[in-house]
Amino acid sequence: MISVRRLRRSDRAAALACLSADPAANLMLLDAVSRLGSLRRGRSPAGSLSAAFDGETIRGVLAVRPSILIDSAATPAAIAALAPSLAGIGAGLIRSPAGCVDRLWVHLEKAGRRALVDRREVAHRVGLDPATLAALPAGPAVRAAGEHDLEDLVIAARASLREEGRPDPYHGDPEGFRAWVLGRMGRANLIEVEGRVVFVGYADVQRAEGWLLQGVYTWPDRRRRGFARAGVAALCRRAAAAGAAHVQLAVVEGNRAAESLYAGLGFRPFLDLRTILFH
Repeated sequence: MISVRRLRRSDRAAALACLSADPAANLMLLDAVSRLGSLRRGRSPAGSLSAAFDGETIRGVLAVRPSILIDSAATPAAIAALAPSLAGIGAGLIRSPAGCVDRLWVHLEKAGRRALVDRREVAHRVGLDPATLAALPAGPAVRAAGEHDLEDLVIAARASLREEGRPDPYHGDPEGFRAWVLGRMGRANLIEVEGRVVFVGYADVQRAEGWLLQGVYTWPDRRRRGFARAGVAALCRRAAAAGAAHVQLAVVEGNRAAESLYAGLGFRPFLDLRTILFH
């Protein structure tokens, strides 16, 4: 009999063990579960986390905020049991392994939810072995973002959403959007050339199992000059220095330019994802 409840701090070890069966697919959930009951400097606390239990065994883990995440090994029964916990959400963004999202979305559609954006992505990763690191290109230095970079980060975040065909939340809540960007600032890395920011990338998860890069963006008039290549390469080196096993990121299906860029850095596809923005 499957039962669902919020995860407690006392469940952390069991949940981490469950997710560690497939750490590359579950990096964001591993990061969220590791923060249960704690607040690390520069990071927001873990969002709402629930799990489906079969007796004392966890069969599926679900995160609700800021994005909806479901673990790669969640069973169909666990997904069915977890789906009603999303009933109170007015709108949300699901982003997880495609098979899990396919099953979860069946339940949400039956509940009357409708997709605003529904797309496939492919997760790519690169192992941080000496040969890979030696082949990474040099380029302009990457630096950590500071509060004086907030306006540039807001511009990049809004432009990235537009390029992905997603709604721009800034229009409805400018201060809320700025606060969201400010909350991610501790994970933002920039390339600045002649006093101007030209590249941004977020190392949103930084764990020994792997680093997850998101929000990789180059200003349009500075593209095809090697800034994205240099920026991602620099982040790979930082991950290796921190002891990470690999670096991963996701590419929207069909984005040949991004696929070519990351392939040239040694990234290889390993997981199909599905992202749904719904209301």
